[in-house]
Amino acid sequence: MRPTVFLARVGGVFAAVLWMSSCAREAVRTQAKPAVQPVAVRVVDVSAEEWPGIYEATGTVRARTAATLSSKVTGYVQQVAVQAGEHVRAGQLLITLEARELDSAYRRAELGRAEVASAIPEADYSMAAAKASLELAQVTFKRIEELSGKKSVSMQELDEAAARLKGAQANYEAARARRGQLDAKLAQAEQEIRAAAIVRDYARIAAPFSGIVTAKTVDPGNLATTGAPLLTLEQDTAYRLEASVDESRVAAIRLGQAVEVSLDALDRTLNARVSEIVPSVDPAARSYVVKIDLPGIAQLRSGMFGRAGFPLAPREVLTIPQAAAIERGQLQSVFVADNGTARTRLVTLGRRNKGTVEILSGLSDGEKVIVPVPQGLQDGTEVRQ
Repeated sequence: MRPTVFLARVGGVFAAVLWMSSCAREAVRTQAKPAVQPVAVRVVDVSAEEWPGIYEATGTVRARTAATLSSKVTGYVQQVAVQAGEHVRAGQLLITLEARELDSAYRRAELGRAEVASAIPEADYSMAAAKASLELAQVTFKRIEELSGKKSVSMQELDEAAARLKGAQANYEAARARRGQLDAKLAQAEQEIRAAAIVRDYARIAAPFSGIVTAKTVDPGNLATTGAPLLTLEQDTAYRLEASVDESRVAAIRLGQAVEVSLDALDRTLNARVSEIVPSVDPAARSYVVKIDLPGIAQLRSGMFGRAGFPLAPREVLTIPQAAAIERGQLQSVFVADNGTARTRLVTLGRRNKGTVEILSGLSDGEKVIVPVPQGLQDGTEVRQ
């Protein structure tokens, strides 16, 4: 036998042996592998329900009372007594500026008042002396006038008495005028002191109301200029949602209307009321700003995102139990029982209400969704009800 023929026969036998061995191992594995049992599940039909109609508008939480504190005078900041996030009470000292020049102005005003006040006793004495001289001149003139009627004194003596009376009257009026001037100067000095005290108090910036400090833009050593913002303060007991409402919907909204506001950050829904409808429309967004007063809760903060639900006429929506929905980030899905097989279906969820959730897209009326979703259930798994 030729070598090539022999090798070919040997190779064929070897291949046959390998094939038979492989088939035997496959048969053993097939016999050892247990049959996969269908997963027992419960299904619920996708159904249409009548829900109250809701127009949803998004907005931002704002404080009803807020203030940006700034200095009315220019000066270096000496002390900042609060930090952002701290609660403060009305009248609490927040910022102190260096006030040496303001103190000097106040002291100068006080010295001016003291100088005027020191001149008052002398003026009072002068006025009293002038009054006494006037009274004496009046008595003397009356006596000489009587004697002149009896021809006991000459006309010159009468004229001299009359002149002395007029001089005494002039001196008294001048003394009274000087005293009145001192009164006016004293009043002016008092006004200057009050004005200097007010300006001096500008160096001490206090909280106008109780609230929370939401922003701080100043530190000790900074130069505070007139009108530059230093602190932002919000009243933390009164907030509202400022929602942007489409101009086609604003006609259905009225003041005092009850509104449900949902806040994603707090995972809460609040009962609120419309307090104001801003009459001007945003030409870019074609929307109005509707302000909704929120109840006072401790976790509320400015800047939070919120949704306001304005009631409309009832409408039919497709719903499923909320437990049937699977949410992973932005991906929303359910498992549908399709002829004994679990199939993943991407859906778009809408509003939630009492344990059910609205289906905006992805399912049809009458389809069967698996609820609750068993642990580890995958697309293509056989299921039984």
